[in-house]
Amino acid sequence: MAIPSLDRGRITARVPLQVQETLEMAASLVGATINQFVVQSALREAERIIEQDRVIRLSAADAIQFLDALDNPPPFNHALLSALTDYAARRNDQTGSLDWTPRPQRV
Repeated sequence: MAIPSLDRGRITARVPLQVQETLEMAASLVGATINQFVVQSALREAERIIEQDRVIRLSAADAIQFLDALDNPPPFNHALLSALTDYAARRNDQTGSLDWTPRPQRV
């Protein structure tokens, strides 16, 4: 039976000898190869950074204010009504798409 191949990329890095020795020591302490250690460490840090970017953290007071704004939104102002009117005028109800042609610039 043939084993399906996995698509893989390659990452290489040139580092000072002291950095390499530190990575090798840490890898050996956790029982991993240096490649496994570097990939696992980099992946863990990448996931942390992505989560930090995607999650919005609010203080308790800010969360209460945000939820209150959702429950009791302010009345529409002129700018929002204008935007909704513009959206309705550009919308093509047959396809559900929008005509995104730019507006002429105001002088």
